[in-house]
Amino acid sequence: MNEHEIYNSEITEELTNLYYKILSIIGENPEREGLKKTPERVGKLLQFLTQGYKINPEEIIKKAMFKEDYKEMVIIKDIEIYSLCEHHLVPFFGKAHVAYIPNEYITGLSKIVRVVDAFAHRLQVQERLTRQIKDCIQNTLRPLGVAVVIEAQHLCMMMRGVQKQNSVTTTSDFSGVFLKEPTRSEFLRLISHKLH
Repeated sequence: MNEHEIYNSEITEELTNLYYKILSIIGENPEREGLKKTPERVGKLLQFLTQGYKINPEEIIKKAMFKEDYKEMVIIKDIEIYSLCEHHLVPFFGKAHVAYIPNEYITGLSKIVRVVDAFAHRLQVQERLTRQIKDCIQNTLRPLGVAVVIEAQHLCMMMRGVQKQNSVTTTSDFSGVFLKEPTRSEFLRLISHKLH
């Protein structure tokens, strides 16, 4: 077990029992060798994938706010995201691009990534995830503006329903100076170019 993975034993036991029953309902034998530990593994996995409910993303930023006289764009590109679609409980995954323009305060770059993870590790829809990241940074750092773009693939569209394996969903949300065309265009240009 990863040292950062902590499970509630009561929740694990309850989920294990439920997944054991689910395996039986779909016609599987939860006692066969390959499935014996599956209900417990899935119970722990679900706790891991929804650990964001136990995290206050605003506190992540508040613990690492530093005064700095810097008023240019700060961009963290290509942040990997993995989340569970709340409609079918299957994953969607992709990349988030986050920018803000400081107004007296900056935060540690890893804190932005942790905010993205905290919101992604909940049952989600991509649109809400995009907005929550933007609102959290805007409400805590009080920057001149925040921009968030998420590009993701949804297994609910790839494995079932329309079964479109190559479709990518893009969502965006902006505040402050990013609502103005020149600033928004600069951000979109910078996240679409490879600078490294």
